[in-house]
Amino acid sequence: MSNELRAYIDTWWQAVGEFADLAESLADADWARPTDLPGWDVRAVVSHVAHLEGILGGAPREEAEVGPAAHVRGPMGQFTEIGVLTRRHTSPGEIVEQIRHYAAARHDALLADLPTDPSAPAPGVFGAIGWDVRRLLRNRPLDVWMHEQDVRRAVGRPGGLGSPAAEHSVTYLLESLGYVLAKRVGAAPGTTVVALVEGSPPAAYGVGADGRGQRLDTPPAEPTTTLRMSRDTFVRLAGGRGHVDPDAVTIEGDVALGEKIAASLAVTP
Repeated sequence: MSNELRAYIDTWWQAVGEFADLAESLADADWARPTDLPGWDVRAVVSHVAHLEGILGGAPREEAEVGPAAHVRGPMGQFTEIGVLTRRHTSPGEIVEQIRHYAAARHDALLADLPTDPSAPAPGVFGAIGWDVRRLLRNRPLDVWMHEQDVRRAVGRPGGLGSPAAEHSVTYLLESLGYVLAKRVGAAPGTTVVALVEGSPPAAYGVGADGRGQRLDTPPAEPTTTLRMSRDTFVRLAGGRGHVDPDAVTIEGDVALGEKIAASLAVTP
């Protein structure tokens, strides 16, 4: 097994434990507080995490009739809504226990039979949508940590921005910068951007002669545009979470380009 895959497992295990600890500490009133995710309150977010950890940890298949709703879009939206609906009448304590139980079962299984082929199809529904083992293992800490932040914002308890899962998630999300620059913004070849996110190394990307975004090993001395922001601001922009004050992003160089990039950063639901 590669060190990379083991690191993803360890980071997910830390993230899911901290998520469960946070959920367990919530007051009863907190579970009904709305989050930045349209249509989902805190209970829905925690229920969603319990659903996915259950799928991966060997829980029985869950089914629910997902009716029309403004926040439910496409097959993936319908799928993620199932875990919310099946836990409408489940106590908060039981939902948290489901997370702990199935995450522990999956962790034990992974350590007992460590994956060795990152390109192998992911198990179950994740493999069915084209994911490989590497993508699944890499995505789980991101998903869990992003939802931890959703809950923290909803209940007014900021934190967790310096954890291993936070480092993992920000690094992962910054990799989309080349795609945003080249495809979403449509910048011309030779255009460069540097993102300075608090707590992370500079991330530099440029548009190649083929029109594709590519990572730059060394940030250019004079990039076309530079974006400076806090870790929380970047995560909210990249996750499409709520309204972010434009003043939270400092732009140097081509301001108009920087504004377009900042407005196009949302790459994960």
